[in-house]
Amino acid sequence: MFARRLDNLPPYLFARIDALKAEKIKEGIDVIDFGIGDPDLPTPPHIVDALITAAKDPANHHYPSYLGMNAFREAVATWYERRFGVCADPFTEVISLMGSKDGVAHIPEVLVNPGDFVLAPGPGYPVYQTGTLFAEGNVHTMPLTEENSFLPILEDIPKEICRKARLMWLNYPNNPTSAVAPLSFYEEAVAFAREHDIVIVSDNAYSEVSYDGYRAPSFLEADGALEVGIEMHSLSKTYNMTGWRVGMAVGNARVIQGLGTVKTNVDSGVFNPVQYAAIAALNGSQECVAQACAIYQKRRDVLVSGLQHLGFDISCPKATFYLWVPVTGSLSFAATMLEKAGIVVTPGIGFGEAGEGYVRFALTQPVERITAALERMGEIL
Repeated sequence: MFARRLDNLPPYLFARIDALKAEKIKEGIDVIDFGIGDPDLPTPPHIVDALITAAKDPANHHYPSYLGMNAFREAVATWYERRFGVCADPFTEVISLMGSKDGVAHIPEVLVNPGDFVLAPGPGYPVYQTGTLFAEGNVHTMPLTEENSFLPILEDIPKEICRKARLMWLNYPNNPTSAVAPLSFYEEAVAFAREHDIVIVSDNAYSEVSYDGYRAPSFLEADGALEVGIEMHSLSKTYNMTGWRVGMAVGNARVIQGLGTVKTNVDSGVFNPVQYAAIAALNGSQECVAQACAIYQKRRDVLVSGLQHLGFDISCPKATFYLWVPVTGSLSFAATMLEKAGIVVTPGIGFGEAGEGYVRFALTQPVERITAALERMGEIL
């Protein structure tokens, strides 16, 4: 009945976790959910107000621009210049996305022919793999190990794979490991891309969720980055807008044009009032971002300290709202947490084979719930 390509797709990890959580809630269990990276903090009021105002205007009830309103793309370009010092042409080097997942899923259709290779981090966001499979490409996993600070070793990629590769994914600050990358690594990646004629796509959705004064760089800050790739970004994590579905891709004009070609054929763009809300977010005060990061940092400190007290070997991450915690058997550990403690964590194996031996905690619970979870864990471990 179904196309054969569906046979190669693994069950989407987070949908399965949602189902298991729902079963426990139905049983009357008080579930503490550290699973999916969905901020529990509300969208800032000035962003909501911008949506309401725009939604009341009938002119915004029609089809939006396929590529994004000019005002939105200008706001993105202005934000990139202010935040990263990157100058991008809003009309040729910026496109709107329905959240960065939209771009992640579609960019292989732009670049990958059947049989081509995509270089993807492992562990990594599952859509890097599934997007490749839909494009009938092959995934070559770049292992991210703690010994190398969860950065891929580019020279370890076999030459025969490099010759067949069309696309490389980079993701820092990293999901799920919470690792960060220095600008020097991006410069190394640009040189690698030039040598092998590979397009780099940087998934930078977590750059604004950072702590202790750390400021994550953009891949596009590296010399020559605009010649070899693009960056995808999202308002989801920065402004607590996961359900709004708005993001952007910025970078090489030809790649942006190709992504636009795919998107004009498969969707009708981002609802204009959502784009007006995004403009308010990008152009407005960033104090709301700082406040959210302060909340996440406090949660990070409490959870890290508590896990260390329970014997886990972890340290405080500089960015993202995730903890990547070493365990023995990710699936069995996650199952034990859910069955015996009513706690949801994400098994590392769900991010690829290289994720085995870890579980991911998302800092999307208030401190009192984190404390309660630590007490439950202490009772069963």
